[in-house]
This record gives sequence, C-alpha cells and structure tokens, in this order.
Amino acid sequence: MGDETQWVLIDEPVAGVRRITLNRPEKRNAMNNPLRAALLAALQAADGDEGIHVSIVRGAGPCFSSGYDLGSDLGKDQPYFTPQVGMQWARHVSEGWMSIWDLAKPVIAQVHGYAMAGGLELVGACDLAYAATDARLSHPVTRFALPDFDWFPVGLSWRHAMELQVAGREFSGAEAAAIGLVNQAFPAAELEAKVLAIAGRMAAVPVAVLSVNKRAVHTAMDARGGRGVIRTLGDLQAGPHLGTVGASEILERVKQGR
Repeated sequence: MGDETQWVLIDEPVAGVRRITLNRPEKRNAMNNPLRAALLAALQAADGDEGIHVSIVRGAGPCFSSGYDLGSDLGKDQPYFTPQVGMQWARHVSEGWMSIWDLAKPVIAQVHGYAMAGGLELVGACDLAYAATDARLSHPVTRFALPDFDWFPVGLSWRHAMELQVAGREFSGAEAAAIGLVNQAFPAAELEAKVLAIAGRMAAVPVAVLSVNKRAVHTAMDARGGRGVIRTLGDLQAGPHLGTVGASEILERVKQGR
C-alpha cells in the first residue's frame, strides 16, 4: 500500500459519535506504524472537535485486529531511542496507546472476530470495550515474550492475568466480559447496534462531564501504579533473558507463518 492508502475510515453514525475503522481487512487489520499513526491522529482530531463527544474504534473485514504487522518495518518512524536494542519498540507502543488515555473524550473498542496480541493491547488502550460473544481474544506472543503494552496485570485480577499471560488462554467474547477483559459481550449480529446505543447515550452527556469522569478513573488507576507498572514491564519485555529462550527464533517462525 502506498501513501494514498486510507489506513482508517471515518464516519459519524450517531450525533456526537466519531467512528474510526481500521482499514486493512486484507491483512486482518495488522497494525504497521502508518496505520497506528493514522489511528492516533484520527482520535486526536476527534478530541479537538467540539461536536464529538465519544469515539469508536473497530476493524474492517472479518476481525478487529490480528496484532502488529510483523512483516512491516516496525523499526521505522519510532519517536524514542534507548541504548538497549529492542526497548524502543515497547516504549513506542506503550506511549502511543497511553496517549489515548490522555484524550479528554472517551474511546470505545468494538471487537468482532478476533483481537490478538497488539490488537488486544489496543482494546486495553480504549476506555471501554464491547465484544461479540463469539469473538476470540488472546495474546499468543506470551509464548515467547512479554506483551509490548502489558496492561493485563493492571486491568485484570492477578489470577486472570496469569491465565492470559502464563497459561496462554484464549477467551471468547462472553468469557472476556466475565473477567473484565471487555465490559460486555453481545451476539455478533447485535454488536454494532448495541455499541452505537451506548455511544449515543454517552454523547448526550456534556463533554466536560464525560472528561472529568474519565480523568477520575485514570487518576485512580495511576495512583495504584498503573502506568508505572506498564512502563516497567515494557522495559522487561526487551530484557536480556529473552535472548536465552529462543525468542528470536520463535519470532522469525511467526513472521514466516510456521
């Protein structure tokens, strides 16, 4: 895809609601750096639009997102440098996703199909998340490394975080709702209408009220160490111990589809 690519599609299906659709269905919405940049820019634009109260993020085609695009040059256009090879990627990812938390207006993830690895990290970056009951949520990277944006020990109970990261369990949308990985799950055929109804109800609230309530929740999370924990885990993600367990070899096999 060239520079003319529409990495995201934008519409306003309900008054006060901006909807941003990841637009790489042929790649299962795998996120390269241009797609991530387009998504973050679209969310920033919505945050500065007086007529928008809430944003929805969803994926085009059969799924929400299959994760980061390992076939692309993920080392390109990263704004951070660290002297230890690899650490800049986790910082690049974490700071980008946490910038969504800093937006004044709430962001909703609408999850269908599957949300894997980086796709599940994006779910955590959104303030609210709703999934189809038959959606599949997982983080297969935990078989050879830590997640890049490891929000799971912060957002889930420690036992559920263990189940996701250590046991490597995949959750259905219904199961994800039961453990707090998403807020609620709905039948796939009803998901879009349900999310629009929730977003529409939120859009009826003054932006200032939405903003202060969002800030209250994130302030409490940070007081419990939220972002500090995630940043520290990002440093561990690139730790030297990973080189001793064959992570590089496993990652190469993943890239080759083996």
